[in-house]
Amino acid sequence: MKLFYILTLLLTGFITAQAQQLVYKPINPAFGGDTFNYQWLLSSASAQNQFDGGDSRFDLLRDLNSLDSFTESLNRQILSELSRKLFGEQFGDGEIKPGTYIFGSIYLEVIQTSQGLLINILNTSTGEQSEIVVPG
Repeated sequence: MKLFYILTLLLTGFITAQAQQLVYKPINPAFGGDTFNYQWLLSSASAQNQFDGGDSRFDLLRDLNSLDSFTESLNRQILSELSRKLFGEQFGDGEIKPGTYIFGSIYLEVIQTSQGLLINILNTSTGEQSEIVVPG
């Protein structure tokens, strides 16, 4: 048994452990990496981009100057106030009552269900349809 321990000590003395210092070098030039990686990173990100920037509504907002933006905001406020007044005239100051309502090309159907108030909205000019449930 002693011979086994002596051989083990001799063998471990001959085997030396080698190590090196690990150094992290970033790839991205924004974090201190090599500036030559910029073009490769940009082309790689562009290739992986799933979003099409063609007809985004954010592109439309970016193209507006301050006068156009003000005009658009004013139009939205006027239309909002107009729709609020139309709803006020149609429904009164109280709650929305079940029934059928028509606002130009918008067809509203209000139904009382066990889950609450179901509002079906149909745009007769485009055929778009939406459904809203108001819990109650």
